[in-house]
Amino acid sequence: MATLVICEKNNAAQRVATFLSKGKYSKTYLNRVQVFRFPWEGTECLVVGLRGHILNLDYPKDFKNWNIDDLRAMVATPPLKIATAPWILNVIRDLAKQVDTVIVATDFDREGELIGAEAVSVMGLRPDVVVRRARFSALTGPEIYRAFENLIDLDHNLAKAAETRQIVDLAWGAVLTRFMSTATGKLGADFLSVGRVQSPTLAVVVDREKEIETFQPVPFWEIIADLEKKRHFFAKHSHGLFWEKSEADQVFTKVKDCKLAKVEDSKVEEGMERPPPPFSTTLFLAEASRIGFSAARAMSVAESLYNDGLISYPRTDNTVYPPTLPIKSILGKLAKSEFAKEVNEILAQEKLHPSRGSKQTTDHPPIHPVDAATRENLKGDGWKIYELVVRRFLATLAPAAAVLRSEAVFDICGERFIAHGHETLDRGWQAYYPYIKFTDVFIPEFTVGETINVVNIRGREGKTEPPKRFTQGTLIRDMEKLGLGTKSTRHEIVQKLFDRGYVQGSQIRPTASGRAIIIALEDNAEQIARTEMTSKLEEDMTLIAEGRKDQESVVAESQEMLSKSLDILMAHRENIKEEVNEALRNQNQIGICPKCGTGSLVMRRSKRGKRFIACNAYPDCENTYPLPQFGTILAHESLCKKCGGPQVKMVMNRRKPTDVCLDINCKANKDRLKKYKKAKEAGKARYAKAAKAPEKGAAKEVKAKGKAKKSVKSGDEGAK
Repeated sequence: MATLVICEKNNAAQRVATFLSKGKYSKTYLNRVQVFRFPWEGTECLVVGLRGHILNLDYPKDFKNWNIDDLRAMVATPPLKIATAPWILNVIRDLAKQVDTVIVATDFDREGELIGAEAVSVMGLRPDVVVRRARFSALTGPEIYRAFENLIDLDHNLAKAAETRQIVDLAWGAVLTRFMSTATGKLGADFLSVGRVQSPTLAVVVDREKEIETFQPVPFWEIIADLEKKRHFFAKHSHGLFWEKSEADQVFTKVKDCKLAKVEDSKVEEGMERPPPPFSTTLFLAEASRIGFSAARAMSVAESLYNDGLISYPRTDNTVYPPTLPIKSILGKLAKSEFAKEVNEILAQEKLHPSRGSKQTTDHPPIHPVDAATRENLKGDGWKIYELVVRRFLATLAPAAAVLRSEAVFDICGERFIAHGHETLDRGWQAYYPYIKFTDVFIPEFTVGETINVVNIRGREGKTEPPKRFTQGTLIRDMEKLGLGTKSTRHEIVQKLFDRGYVQGSQIRPTASGRAIIIALEDNAEQIARTEMTSKLEEDMTLIAEGRKDQESVVAESQEMLSKSLDILMAHRENIKEEVNEALRNQNQIGICPKCGTGSLVMRRSKRGKRFIACNAYPDCENTYPLPQFGTILAHESLCKKCGGPQVKMVMNRRKPTDVCLDINCKANKDRLKKYKKAKEAGKARYAKAAKAPEKGAAKEVKAKGKAKKSVKSGDEGAK
């Protein structure tokens, strides 16, 4: 007999096969599915990669048409499991007949455990077949060898937690989305998405925007002395901010003409600034956001690096390196890369003392590099994310930064002023992590009792500022604090808000439709937009994973919550319809019509469902513009820089928003088309070059990939 190893994806399957076979495997295709074969442990080993979930949850065909009267029945109807990749399912069923052992080697988390459990459940295994689990945190040789030498049981509680999330989220998303869309008449491509985690997250953004809009700035004043001893520096009045102008004026009048400052006190002390903690998923996404990555893009790149065996598993809450992590071995690999200088400096320390964060878990270590890569091989986003992970790893192993903190107190005409200084003596970890900028503040050394020159006394008036808008990184950080989503889903939720056109901008702002949905929910069914109910269900799913709660009770609890929420929504249906549609009408207004100057440009749909922009002064003004038929179209706050005409912002799934001028003859549109054609030709040239490459059967590989893509497409259509 034989052993069948199930991996989550094909590239992971190839890496596992490469390590277990020492590179001596054969590759065959069954129904266009790659199977890696080799002798192992005295038996034949077959390694197959899935494509994530091969089963998906969906409702019976009775609910295919969106009907608001069906929603109460939908709440209580259990979903069906439908094969999303039937050709893969058939292959693993056939292979299962030939084996006496099945090893699940999917990613080790809730989703990975469910993917493996799903595969096992559809194989039709004989009772005597043994099922085991290989648990690893990186697709490297040592990790794979260790995992297969220490096989464990499949964690059915972990899989049940993931399955419960699927059931709960499907019900909430389907019922609430259908209610909102049918109640407002927004069906088809214009449907309005509402979800269990998505809506409370959107509410967090909307509530922050309300805070900003209603913020009342409060004026304040401060008094600053410009002093001189060898160099200029400044000191501030010890009172800090003055909230009454008369009080500030009184002090300013007293000191404005003073020429000398007497040193009353001076303190200088050395201090240490600890290195940052290792990367959890949340910390990683926050830092990636700071260097310009969307959360979804950063995670996508990180997953590619993981599958290529360059970094560890990127979904983790852990911020403490386990004692078993081979830190010196990893540094040894990095010493052969362009980070050699930094690595050798760190290895020169007498002992390594890694920094620690506040969260310690046992599923996966913090995100860290596991192998060396080159800038030439990765390029672009791949290199940027890899370098971020490497530099964070090096920073966590580097010594603390040594700083000199100084404080001096001055008497200026009877008023106390304080100066603070900060000087870096040894950059320590800061030298390895250039993503945070540090600025030293100079003040000289002083002797108590000495006097120095006052160059100028000045007053500064300011106003308190509203809270800052979220970036994707800070929003994900708040989601974690509020218990919204998990490390594996938060970036997907944020991306969905962008894809739906509910939020926009690097400094995240809600759009009119996003705001309308939340305000309608807060006015009529507040609990759906609040975090408490969602975080309670998240806690329940954690209890399922720990074996302290069962799936049936959590699903029943969720159904009860959803049923009550639906009753409230139904009772306020008309109010919701009016509020949302009014906001959508406002959002669909693009701006003043440049042709007539009086009408407004609004988005319309033709009888065939094609969307376009037209002047609402029709028939007096017949000005129209074509629109892309895919993606979300949002109003743009400014005119086209090329031609001065109106433009819109187009939001495509998992892409950066694009500014699109409505004038098809605008040079901006012609430049965009030229760039697209150039990229397309470059892609064709790369494909042709790969097809002709003789080494390692590259032409066959390209052909096989083409067939695989075809089979995926036909499989999706079959599933539908």
